Amino acid sequence: MGLTTSKEMFKKAYEGGYAVGAFNVNNMEIIQGIMDAAVEANSPVILQVSSGARKYANAIYLRKLVEAAIEDAKAKGKDIDVVLHLDHGDTFELCKDCIDSGFTSVMIDGSKYSFEENVELTKKVVEYAHPRGVVVEAELGKLAGIEDDVNVKEEDAKFTSPDEAVKFVELTGCDSLAIAIGTSHGAYKFKGEPKLRIDILKEITDRLPGYPLVLHGASSVPQEFVEMCNKYGGNIPGAKGVPEELLREAAKYGVCKINIDSDIRLAMTANIRECFTESPEVFDPRTYLGKARTAVKDMVKHKIVNVLGSENKM
Repeated sequence: MGLTTSKEMFKKAYEGGYAVGAFNVNNMEIIQGIMDAAVEANSPVILQVSSGARKYANAIYLRKLVEAAIEDAKAKGKDIDVVLHLDHGDTFELCKDCIDSGFTSVMIDGSKYSFEENVELTKKVVEYAHPRGVVVEAELGKLAGIEDDVNVKEEDAKFTSPDEAVKFVELTGCDSLAIAIGTSHGAYKFKGEPKLRIDILKEITDRLPGYPLVLHGASSVPQEFVEMCNKYGGNIPGAKGVPEELLREAAKYGVCKINIDSDIRLAMTANIRECFTESPEVFDPRTYLGKARTAVKDMVKHKIVNVLGSENKM
C-alpha cells in the first residue's frame, strides 16, 4: 500500500495485541535503516518528523526521502504500510502545513495548555484534517523530559486522568491519544526503579474500548550503546530508559503506537564514535554513516520482533 494513514494499522494492532513503532527521522541514513528493518521484518512502520527535524533537514527533503524509501521497498518486492506523521506539532499552522504537504497523520500537542484550551486546539486540527483524509493524534497529561522543542520539568509532569481522557476524546474526535503513565522524553527517564502506571493504562483502555493509545518517550536506552558512547569519549552517565518488557505489556492494553527516538540517536552516535576512535584515518562520511545506518537497522528490527510484536503483520 505504501503511504497510508494509521486508521486500519491501529485497528489491526489493537485486535492483535501488538504495537507499531513510530521512529523519529532526521536524515537519509535513519530513514534507510528503519525501512530496511521494516522490509526484513515485514512490518508496518510510522516515520515521524518533529518540528526540529523539519528545521534541520527541510520538510521537503524528508518527505521525498520517505517517498524514495517506499519506492525502494516496492522494488525489493515488499509493499510496506508507512505512515508519515508529524510528531509534537504545537500549532494549528504547523499541522495545517504538514497536512497540505502530504503527511498522512499529524499530532497536535496541546498538553501544555488547560484542558479546555487543549480541547479547542485539538478540535480545530481535527476539523481541518478529517475532510482531507488525515488522522490526528493528541496528547493529554504531561511527560517530563527534553526532546527538540518539548521541555517539561519533572515536577511539572502529570499523569493522564482516565475521566479527562474519555471526555477529551468525545469532545475532540481525535483518532488516537498519547497518554502520560510514567514515560518521559530523552535518555534520562528514571532516577530509581523504572515503573509505569499500568493501572491508569488499563482503566483508560477499559473506558475507551477499541480506541488506540500512544506512548511517547518510550525508548529503552540500551546500555550497550550508552557504554559504547562513553567508552569512545562520550559523557552520558546514568542514562536509563523504559524496560522493553514494560513496553510489551503496554501493547496488550490498547497501546498501538510506541514512539522511539533516543535509541536511534544512541545507536548512531555510539557507532560513529567507535569508528572515529578505532579508525582515525577515516574521513569518508559513507564509512561512518554506513556503520551508523546498519546499527539503526539492527536496533529497529530488534524492536519490531522482540518488543513491538509487529513482525509479519503486513
